[in-house]
Amino acid sequence: MDKIGIIFGGRSTEHEISRLSAAAVINAADKSKHELVYIGIDRGGDWFTYDGPVENIADGSWEETAEPLDFNKLPDMIDFAYPVLHGAYGEDGRIQGLFEMMDIPYAGSGVLGSALAMDKMAAKQVFTAAGILNTEYVPVYGEEVAADVDAVAKRCEEKLPYPMFVKPVNLGSSVGISKVKNTEELKKGLEFAAEYDRRIIVERGLDARELETGVIGNDQPIASGVGEIRSGDEFYDYEAKYSDDAGTVIDVPADIPDEIRETIRTEAVKAYKALDCAGLSRVDFMLEKSTGKVYLNEINTLPGCTKYSMFPMLWNEEGVSFTELIERIIEYGYERYNSKNNRKAV
Repeated sequence: MDKIGIIFGGRSTEHEISRLSAAAVINAADKSKHELVYIGIDRGGDWFTYDGPVENIADGSWEETAEPLDFNKLPDMIDFAYPVLHGAYGEDGRIQGLFEMMDIPYAGSGVLGSALAMDKMAAKQVFTAAGILNTEYVPVYGEEVAADVDAVAKRCEEKLPYPMFVKPVNLGSSVGISKVKNTEELKKGLEFAAEYDRRIIVERGLDARELETGVIGNDQPIASGVGEIRSGDEFYDYEAKYSDDAGTVIDVPADIPDEIRETIRTEAVKAYKALDCAGLSRVDFMLEKSTGKVYLNEINTLPGCTKYSMFPMLWNEEGVSFTELIERIIEYGYERYNSKNNRKAV
């Protein structure tokens, strides 16, 4: 029986969501096939082992009984790493590089795919090069905002119509994002995003439906069906994603024509390959209401797996239980590791 390290928490602003996802993965994993090892990272970046109740991971009290861990001992503790880490330091290629250096097989995309998908600006450049439709944008740097936010706002207004979305380049779960409709809101949104990242992306807003599909696999990935998010808020923000009170409705499957469904699934696989993703991802799209055009929004290489999360719902609709989905993701991780190690050494 192999030892699967479930790694959760982390230094990112999505620490809490990571814990909720980890608890869900632990509860669904097939314990008859794997021995699970719980490895938590606190908000300061310190590593710990934990062997208590799973519900304590979800509520954060796991730290009270956790034991400090030297992460250099990971190769002796686990056979496979299953990171359930959202956002910076977990989804952006950094911890994937650690696993590569330690020669530990792991779930999900590698360093390149993780880093590209997390970087909204770099991802857009790749999508455009691959011929995948995505929204127009203006790149902004935090120091520009600090020096002259009025000038930055004017530059954005010269290139994009309102409404606009202002986003930190390297965050997920809609953290730091603002939908803005005028100059004052734009300036506030720029200053807000600059609190989270030195690089900011300002995108043209669309009057659109928010649609998502799940992709799994390595060299021959497959896409699930398509789901729709109908948010009770201005957009699908952090509260809408993880709160019972936000009025969010998730439709699986989405009520869309078959032609649009197949376009989304095809473009999702195309984008997945373009970024060199592996294992699993959730791919988000926007269907513009006035034109019927499908725009790729972003790829999440370690999608949320909470009770509010679209990714496991999409695959369940395809007849793949959460337990089976986790098993496939583990298999893809081993497959990728073995494929890499069967090639000539450099």
